Amino acid sequence: MSPSVPLQEMIRAIRSARTQCEERGVIQRECAAIRAQFRQTDNNGGRSHNLAKLLYVHMLGYPAHFGQMECVRMIASPRYSEKRVGYLGAMMLLDEKQDASLLITNSIKNDLSHSNQYVQSLALCTLACMGSAEMCRDLAPEIDRLLRASNSYIKKKAALCAVHIVRKVQDLGELFAPAARSLLSEKNHGVLHGAVVLITELCERNPETLERFRKTVPDLVQIMKGLVISGYSPDHDVAGVSDPFLQVRILRLLRILGHNNEVASDAMNDLLAQVATNTDSTKTVGNAVLYETVLTVLDIKSESGLRVLAVNILGRFLLNNDRNIRYIAMTSLQKIVGTDHNAVQRHRGTIVDCLKDQDASVKRRALELSLALVSASNIRSMMKELLIFLSSCPPELRAHAASGIFNAAERYAPSQRWHIDTILHVLTTAGGDVRDETVPNLIQLITNTSELHCYTVHKLYRALTTDISQQPLVQVACWCIGEYGDLLLRGECQETEPVQVTEDDVLDVLETVLQSHMSSPATRGFALTATMKLSTRITDNVDRIRSIVSIYGSCIDVELQQRAVEYNALFKKYDHMRAAVLERMPVIEKNSPGHTNGEATGENIKEVQPAKIIQGEVMLPQQPANQVCDLLDLLSGSQEPLQPSPAEGSKALPVNTTTTAGDLLDLLGGLELTPPTPAPTLTVYEKDGVALALNCERQSDSALTVTLTASNSTDSDISSFTLQAAVPKSVQLHMKAPSGDSLPARGAAKVTQMVVLNNPNKVNLKMRIRISYTSQGSAVQDTVQIDSFPGINAPGH
Repeated sequence: MSPSVPLQEMIRAIRSARTQCEERGVIQRECAAIRAQFRQTDNNGGRSHNLAKLLYVHMLGYPAHFGQMECVRMIASPRYSEKRVGYLGAMMLLDEKQDASLLITNSIKNDLSHSNQYVQSLALCTLACMGSAEMCRDLAPEIDRLLRASNSYIKKKAALCAVHIVRKVQDLGELFAPAARSLLSEKNHGVLHGAVVLITELCERNPETLERFRKTVPDLVQIMKGLVISGYSPDHDVAGVSDPFLQVRILRLLRILGHNNEVASDAMNDLLAQVATNTDSTKTVGNAVLYETVLTVLDIKSESGLRVLAVNILGRFLLNNDRNIRYIAMTSLQKIVGTDHNAVQRHRGTIVDCLKDQDASVKRRALELSLALVSASNIRSMMKELLIFLSSCPPELRAHAASGIFNAAERYAPSQRWHIDTILHVLTTAGGDVRDETVPNLIQLITNTSELHCYTVHKLYRALTTDISQQPLVQVACWCIGEYGDLLLRGECQETEPVQVTEDDVLDVLETVLQSHMSSPATRGFALTATMKLSTRITDNVDRIRSIVSIYGSCIDVELQQRAVEYNALFKKYDHMRAAVLERMPVIEKNSPGHTNGEATGENIKEVQPAKIIQGEVMLPQQPANQVCDLLDLLSGSQEPLQPSPAEGSKALPVNTTTTAGDLLDLLGGLELTPPTPAPTLTVYEKDGVALALNCERQSDSALTVTLTASNSTDSDISSFTLQAAVPKSVQLHMKAPSGDSLPARGAAKVTQMVVLNNPNKVNLKMRIRISYTSQGSAVQDTVQIDSFPGINAPGH
């Protein structure tokens, strides 16, 4: 056995080890020597020395569990030097899960009654660090006794130990409430600090205790006033602020006591105003006190003038050089922008300047707050700043910025032309980062603005000739050129500078899109459809269009090939119907007033279109019955619906329900003219302004389609909205993509998600849904269980 070396020499040997293997060797030799000396009962002089070395080994991450029993023996020692190391070892090597921790309960109880205050302090610190629930129950009366002791040093330790006991065993809180109340009359700051922490813990865990301690608000106000107006005290002064730690703790407790209580709030209003105006904001400690003051003002029922003062303090924080202070200021402003909108608006310029900050987290917060500040009165100026930011923002923020700009433009656009220009600017700048719904939503906006068709097609044509890398912009441009190419060729536009464009120029641009390696399959589909539509809008280049279309009849892309084959058939066998099939798309009606760019659901258009077929609003020139049947056969190979979305305009089949030779409704199998009764809707969740509705539709005996619709009735937008579902193991579940992940305020738009359930074993169907979202910077998560489904009464459903 190698002799044990002093602690300093062991540390020196470990640090001088050149390799990890050499270090392990040193530690193994020392641990072996320490084990051997632990077995010697007469080695009293070196016990604390050996345990100290073992604790250093433990700090390096090596096993030291064999020293646990030595800690228990040293705690029972009458020597203070051994007790000190023994208690330190217990706090490091033991926890409440170790059986050995129960062996020190009696020693701690004896030491809590010791005549030496430092021995009592060791026992209190150990119990507060690693006391289990059983130990806390056994020793709680001793802690309550020490809270009433005359020694301030012991009382502050006992107060913090009581905090640990309340966290472990909530029921013991009532035991400490009277003693905690009496500690507020102490002059010692350490005791006051411990008392405030203990009262805060008691109030957070028990509403009845909270009501009882609301009577202490005047006492807390007096203590706080004494700290604010007191002169220099060397024992408590930190950078010119008297005991900022105690001030912060008192402010947090006042925030809890004044929440939703007018009487308590009125009692502290004057104090909060005094703290807000007298605290030095040039030092970090002063800013810490001011920040807690602001949080307290905003959380209680404070006066309006005091809330404006709090917002102004946050505005000053935005000018601070410390990025952390700027970040917490914007986080706080984000939470109150819905309730104190006008007060926050005064700092709009400073917030917008933070968009230029180099720190990514500050920039993200500034973007979220800037989007929340957009209103009808400042839409033009704010959008100008946001578009400048979009052109230079980091890639990870571009999608969020584009989505926020779309929402703001939809809600506050001063004119349709401004609305279209703004969206086109976003597509030109960050087209690759916008949502998939942006293209059909913009097409709908353009379609419904008939007076701007000429202006829009000219502007999109110029954008297309400049850059074809932004796919959503190219898709919208191709669609508009296909629909309104005749307006482009006229060269007459009062809204913009006229441009002389020839048929060859337009076809050259579309061919460039078709042949470009940057074009996605969907973009090529738009370009091919636009080329086909131009065959009815131009006169001299129809043969060239026929040649372009025929080339793609053998394309490797199946979707593009299918379109080309169908269009070739229209040129050959059904040329007499080509003009009617390729006429302009009708106006797309909005089914919801809250339809938003980038956030709207696709169901709005789908719900309107069947009504058009039934009511015969879209007319087709009368054709013989065999020609109508032939045209249906032509499209029978396609999986596309007869009434497609606006993004696939040229594949639309306008139908006349009054054709004489062959009624389309008869060909479709006697489609009922009366629309089906909608499925009943059940609200399954409604909390904090967020509601979730459910309706069901049975597809077959075992298949069921569930549609979940979420809405937001609060005054603030909700982001990162997601739904997760769970069903019994024998049920198959398939969740389709949601319509979006944001819920605008005041029900401006909704998010829908379809869930397909297959229940082959006909078990009792249940579903559990987890709802997650972010509101005012805070993450919220909740769960709801659905035991019944509306309109589904058959067994197994």
